[in-house]
Amino acid sequence: MKSQRHGLVLDRTGAIFAELEALGLAGWEFQVVSTVEAARKALSRDPQLIGLVAFDSPHAWPAAELDQLLARPEVEWIALLEEGLLRSERISPELLRSFHDFHSLPLDRVRLAFTLGHAHGKAQLCRSAVGVRGEFGSYGMTGTSPKMRQLYRQIDKILTVDAPVLIGGESGTGKELVARAIHQHSARARGPFIAMNCGAIAPSLIQSELFGHERGAFTGAGQRKIGNIEAANDGVLFLDEIGDLPLEMQANLLRFLQDKTITRVGSTERVKVNVRVIAATHVDLQRAVAEGRFREDLYYRLNVLHVSLPALRERREDIPLLAETVFAEHRHQASPQVRGFGSAALRAMMDYEWPGNVRELINRVQRAMIMTENRLIGVSDLGLPTSAENGAQTLEELRSTVERELIEVSLKKHGNNVSETARQLGVSRVTLYRMIDRLKIIL
Repeated sequence: MKSQRHGLVLDRTGAIFAELEALGLAGWEFQVVSTVEAARKALSRDPQLIGLVAFDSPHAWPAAELDQLLARPEVEWIALLEEGLLRSERISPELLRSFHDFHSLPLDRVRLAFTLGHAHGKAQLCRSAVGVRGEFGSYGMTGTSPKMRQLYRQIDKILTVDAPVLIGGESGTGKELVARAIHQHSARARGPFIAMNCGAIAPSLIQSELFGHERGAFTGAGQRKIGNIEAANDGVLFLDEIGDLPLEMQANLLRFLQDKTITRVGSTERVKVNVRVIAATHVDLQRAVAEGRFREDLYYRLNVLHVSLPALRERREDIPLLAETVFAEHRHQASPQVRGFGSAALRAMMDYEWPGNVRELINRVQRAMIMTENRLIGVSDLGLPTSAENGAQTLEELRSTVERELIEVSLKKHGNNVSETARQLGVSRVTLYRMIDRLKIIL
């Protein structure tokens, strides 16, 4: 017997959902919601592979809200339209492209059952074959914010081609992590991944590091050395901080990108190599081109596919999840009494600008886990400014902060037993419940 499959239906009046239910599709169970916000919350609580959107008019849903909902990469969407709407010029092509398939009323039971089965199978295949979609992120990265979901969709497309990639973003945003994800989930996954930081090698050694050298090519060259380009054959060469590559070496790299051959230092033999180049930079290469510090022709060769990584302050909603992930991964390093983060610490992390981005967050959380003497990591453990230091907290806010910390610590100590917690704090259970509700503490 087949297991029951589930789908979410977005229908503002419920009329089209009633027709769907009347079909009696075996093996399917549907949940109906009437607003985009309700659909978003439903998918967050109970992720589904299939979503159906009912259109009783061309403008049934706010365009911006619906676009954000349809952008969820883990859901296959099917449109159910009133008769004649599919041919309406008032429904934009951009919207239509967001759906797996379309069905006009009256609904055809056989055809809809086939579409649902195909869409469900496709969604399952994508989830299992790629093996990178998770509840808290994708491709080994953590984050479910709109900017991170956009990044995952970009990577989805980049994996299908073999062109050069240029990754931009501030220091600490995870550029090498993205480069490794592209390598690991592409057709080149069986090949090597060679990383080279162009800013960490002396200019006199860069040519040898990139292209290799023959024995005796220069003083100290006692034997042949295979360069990073040749070592990455059939795989990926990751050139970090490409903006620091000296101008004279930029011409040599451009020549390799054009003809896919290299010549080792001290040799005249041209060696054919098959390498995908992924470059990364934290500087504005377009500005560097304008200032004559970077070759324009090399810039366009590298920038076939462009990925821009968001700074941590641009996706603040991911910060609590990132902090908890770092805590879980490094739990073995923590002081034995540490159980997690206090609410004030989480708020301070959300308010902080994070100039060092994810790298700084990892550093601060790891240090706090090791050095704190408290059960819950506090603001001072992280070395972050408090709202009070910024002049933003009122006396009432400070009082709420203290109350929240005391209640959370006591709840954790007593395993979320409200009666025991109330007894320790010297208040009644009813009062404690009111405080928990007012302070929005999650049990």
